[in-house]
Amino acid sequence: MALQNNKSLGQHWLKDREILEEIADETLLTDKDDLPLENQPVCLEIGPGLGTLTSSLLRRFPKVIAVEFDPKLAHNLPNSFPGKNLEVINEDFLKYDLSTMPEKYVVSGNIPYYITSPIIKKLLEAKNKPEKIVLLIQKEVAERILAEPGKHTYLSLSVQNYAEVKPGIVVPKGFFTPPPKVDSATIILIPRKKPLVGEDVLRFLKQGFSNPRKKLIKNLPYENLKLEQSFDELMFDKNIRPSDLSHEQWQQLLDKMPKRA
Repeated sequence: MALQNNKSLGQHWLKDREILEEIADETLLTDKDDLPLENQPVCLEIGPGLGTLTSSLLRRFPKVIAVEFDPKLAHNLPNSFPGKNLEVINEDFLKYDLSTMPEKYVVSGNIPYYITSPIIKKLLEAKNKPEKIVLLIQKEVAERILAEPGKHTYLSLSVQNYAEVKPGIVVPKGFFTPPPKVDSATIILIPRKKPLVGEDVLRFLKQGFSNPRKKLIKNLPYENLKLEQSFDELMFDKNIRPSDLSHEQWQQLLDKMPKRA
């Protein structure tokens, strides 16, 4: 009997082989013709499900470690790939210990929309960070993560603080079974060795995004006079909104703020 998708887990199966091959190619550290399989790193797959992406990953990486939350899927997956170097772990990925991974590894996965942010946060803040991350997520969320100054969100600034972000392929909803309500897209993250700004700046800019549509100067919990003076010194327009500033500009503004005990 065919396995059914579990709607409560946000499962939507992608079976188009050409698209799956593209996602697997995006996960490679370099072009597959430049680096033979035995020299590629281990690949960590999040939520392999029926193993459609797993199949493509196994042809490109010497080993795939697949973390699957659904016990039935985790139990059945190894049977689909006899003789392949596949390790399946039945666990909630958000509880998976990334320190058990080799020092050099990549990540790939078609992940549930509702846990996109926690998964990205876990990967980018891990001590043992992957070399590269390729995730198939909601297209709208991918666009928000890729946003540039003028369209920044707290999400884009926080993700780009820890990783270089590149767009991948767009996957229309009709390619999934059952089809989700929205299109998907891959996002490619290259974790930075050092974040652009510190946690203090992220906390500060989160305050600035408390009401993203308001002028930034109205969102910050400091005296108006001090804020106006700081904006003048930095030559910031007093009408700017939180979405307009880069990481460097947030750092400059925080440096002007009075230190709190």
